Amino acid sequence: MTDFKDRERGEETKYAFDQETRFKITARRNRLLGNWAAGKMGLTDEETDAYEKAVVQADFEEVGDEDVIRKVYGDLTTADCDVDEADVRAKLEECEIEARRQFMKSED
Repeated sequence: MTDFKDRERGEETKYAFDQETRFKITARRNRLLGNWAAGKMGLTDEETDAYEKAVVQADFEEVGDEDVIRKVYGDLTTADCDVDEADVRAKLEECEIEARRQFMKSED
C-alpha cells in the first residue's frame, strides 16, 4: 500500500510541476506577444511594460487563447495598425516557441 501512496504522491507532484511550468511559459508567451503588439502601436517603454502585463491579465478571462487574441487584435485595430487576426495568431505561435526556448534555457 505504501508503494501505491508514494506513486500517487509522485504523480500529484509531477502534475503540479507540469501545471506551474505551463503557466510560466504561457505568461512569458503573452508578454512576448504584448511586446510585439506594443512595438506595432509605438508605445513607450513604460507603456510597453504596462501593456505586456495587461496581455498576461487578459489570459485569465477564459480558458484558451481567444481572450488574448481578442485583446491584442482589438487593441491593434483600434490603433490603426495594419494587421489581421491571422497575423496575431501566427505571432502567438511564434511567441509560444520562443517562450518555451527561453524557459528551457533558464532551467539549465
